[in-house]
Amino acid sequence: MANLINLGSELLRICPTSTNKIEASTNGGKTWSTRYSGSSYGAFYDLTCFGNEVIAVTSKGVYGSTNGGRIWNSRNTSSSYGNFQSISANGAELLATTSKGLYVSKNGGRTWSKCN
Repeated sequence: MANLINLGSELLRICPTSTNKIEASTNGGKTWSTRYSGSSYGAFYDLTCFGNEVIAVTSKGVYGSTNGGRIWNSRNTSSSYGNFQSISANGAELLATTSKGLYVSKNGGRTWSKCN
């Protein structure tokens, strides 16, 4: 799972001591500052870059951020796909592992289809 992603001039990570925090570094990881802290979206499990967005898998579903993890918007919080565990970008698609299997999204994580 990607707990650390590269956003060009900065790094973004899930805080290693608190999964309710996202941290950013502008000096290659020497120092970190809190970018987001809260429990509204649940515990962060995984991050990926998708176009100009950061997509996160949390204990409450899939969320997207267009401002480097400062504000998050719900993409999918349906339990019909199972509990989301990890996510990765594959070109124009997102792939997610859930407790019910592997799913693909072609619309930025808003809807998902089971992979066979």
